[in-house]
Amino acid sequence: MAKILIIDDEAAIRETLAHILRDEGHQPTLCDSGEAAIAQFAREEYDLVFLDLWLPGIDGMAVLERLKSAGAPPVIVISGHGNIDSAVRATRLGAYDFLEKPLSLERVLLTLNHALADRKLRDQVRDLHRHFTLEELLIGESDAMKKLDEQVRSAAPSNSRVLITGENGSGKEIVARTLHRLSQRAEHPFIDVNCAAIPEELIESELFGHRKGAFTGAIDDRKGKFELADGGTLFLDEIGDMSLKTQAKVLRVLQEQTFQKVGGQQTISVDVRVIAATNKSLESEIANGSFRSDLYYRLNVVPIEVPPLRARGNDVTLLAEHFLRRFAAETGTPKKRLSSGAASKLRAYHWPGNVRELRNVIERMAILMKGEVIEPEDVQLGAAVAATPQIDARLTLKEARDEFEKQYILSRLREFAGNVSRTADALGVERSNLYRKLNAYGIRVERH
Repeated sequence: MAKILIIDDEAAIRETLAHILRDEGHQPTLCDSGEAAIAQFAREEYDLVFLDLWLPGIDGMAVLERLKSAGAPPVIVISGHGNIDSAVRATRLGAYDFLEKPLSLERVLLTLNHALADRKLRDQVRDLHRHFTLEELLIGESDAMKKLDEQVRSAAPSNSRVLITGENGSGKEIVARTLHRLSQRAEHPFIDVNCAAIPEELIESELFGHRKGAFTGAIDDRKGKFELADGGTLFLDEIGDMSLKTQAKVLRVLQEQTFQKVGGQQTISVDVRVIAATNKSLESEIANGSFRSDLYYRLNVVPIEVPPLRARGNDVTLLAEHFLRRFAAETGTPKKRLSSGAASKLRAYHWPGNVRELRNVIERMAILMKGEVIEPEDVQLGAAVAATPQIDARLTLKEARDEFEKQYILSRLREFAGNVSRTADALGVERSNLYRKLNAYGIRVERH
């Protein structure tokens, strides 16, 4: 059974579609306007959407754009005024298919079944990729990895809160996902929040949700991460970067398992397991007054430390071989192999970017290397700061300054293998400030 949202201002169309869907064993929800649909979509999750383009108030194209930007499932557009331009525009905005009125029963059912099958396949591919990602962290025979594996498997079945510590790139998020996958909550949502990447003025709305009109830009009700994670796991990454004000509110939720949305009066109860992670020493943060000791003790029920790659000995070679196999399987190309000298060079390197850096190095070699055997001279490690970028003389002063800043940030990120924390330290800025600049310049940093 699929949950399906029908958005159409014609009652006859809504009821006809709903009747067809119920006969097929699905659960339809009906909305007669774009505004009602957006509010409904914020309250519930759906497997598929039928959307009419001609709606009162917010038109169908605007609704489609809003839904897709919010991570909507497949959207089948329907219209009695269909034309090629509308179909092309809807497809570009992310519509799965375009059906003209009057609707054909056979076409509706065919498109519906194809869309649901495609979504199921995408979910399976995503889960398969996640499975590989989860397993790659636990590849290793070192004592450090055996200890980590034992800690993860012991902590996973319980509902106890876990605090994961370790350097950036070492795999803290993967440990969190593994804890969820091996828990009794595995069939429920895993919701992650990067506390350092969200502006301070938006973090409460992100965590607890908001009511329409609560602040400028709150044009409809929205669920927060705690509510979305109900029954499952909420992963608070970079918890050490959370403000004291927000820490106090998170502490209250942990104590009471209830909260109110921003601008709301209703008390919402949730059942959420919280896993937090940081690369900071929270004890030091407590000492300097930037982290609450009572929140620390609430989070640190089960401590797990992820070892840096340089402390894992021959695991470097095992991981490198794993990445070479995976790249060959993904691209359909022959697998390259490491010479003993190349493997020794990889093991001797200090890996400031940890597993993330190793994966990037191996992928780069797999792409650029023509031969089947990777020799020591083929292994390029580390990265120097790029030379001062050349700026187009036709730019205004502000445009030139922004372009220089963007290129300089990129060069330092490459130097530290994508490690945002180390890059921020090198630039002399707060990590949250650097995240804002990355977002402003459209720079995507892969998290591991």
